Amino acid sequence: MEPGYLAALTTGLVGGFGHCVGMCGPIVASYTLQDSSPPVDRVLSTILYNTGRITTYVFIGALMGLTGSFVNTAGMLAGVQEIAAIAAGLFMVLMGLHISGFIGKAAWLESRSGVIFKAGAYILMEKSLWRYYPLGALFGFIPCGLSYSIFITAAGTGSLLSGMLVSLLFGLGTLPALLLVGVVASYMGVKLRGFLYKVAGVMVIITGILFLIR
Repeated sequence: MEPGYLAALTTGLVGGFGHCVGMCGPIVASYTLQDSSPPVDRVLSTILYNTGRITTYVFIGALMGLTGSFVNTAGMLAGVQEIAAIAAGLFMVLMGLHISGFIGKAAWLESRSGVIFKAGAYILMEKSLWRYYPLGALFGFIPCGLSYSIFITAAGTGSLLSGMLVSLLFGLGTLPALLLVGVVASYMGVKLRGFLYKVAGVMVIITGILFLIR
């Protein structure tokens, strides 16, 4: 089994409660959990939003995995094996150190999402409930230290299918937090969320080391 599979799912679970609740939770609460909507519509809008978000993750993961396979091919021609895994491992360790706060925060990356939010406002002008799927797909591109780390992991697998699976597992891992965001947000303190986010960063570092060892 690729070392990124279990790590991707675990990072999604831990990072979902530690980071997604704080970063994406307000988005979900504002756009998909409106009090004026019937209960059935709230559930459907949440499902559509997260399905769109995970669709984007899988697409990017596949693209990154395919890119990694091309990098590996070039590396083999140059006499270097698994060059994508080596590069991904180094990037993941660096990103994990940022996420965990050991060498500064990853906020510089996550603050660059203004254009995406503006585009989301246009999507929300539509009245159809189905607008939440393209909204989620769009917001899947929001710069995020955790998701970008997983995309790098996908590239490190050097395979389109493996890259897709890594990103899918990460997306599924974040689901519990975002589906329960209304409850979770009210009971989890900022310090606890910060701690879990750092734990997710450590998971990214461990995954990067595993890629380098392999």
